[in-house]
Amino acid sequence: MNIFLQSAALQFAISVIGVIAFTGLTAWDTQRIKEMYSYARGGGSEMVKLATMGALSLYLDFINLFQFLLQLMGSQRN
Repeated sequence: MNIFLQSAALQFAISVIGVIAFTGLTAWDTQRIKEMYSYARGGGSEMVKLATMGALSLYLDFINLFQFLLQLMGSQRN
């Protein structure tokens, strides 16, 4: 929708909502990983899979959060 409107206020609002959403999602994923670790005590291939999936989940959260922060802090050149 913002593609057609070119509204700076709408872009700012979307960026703020995105930063808040991905900050919460990062905290939620961190707690989820912590619970999975305490549930699956021990070693083996399942622990490696859980660690890989947890790292990927946090990585994607941080990438999206960084993109929204760049969008929020960046300035447009006209």
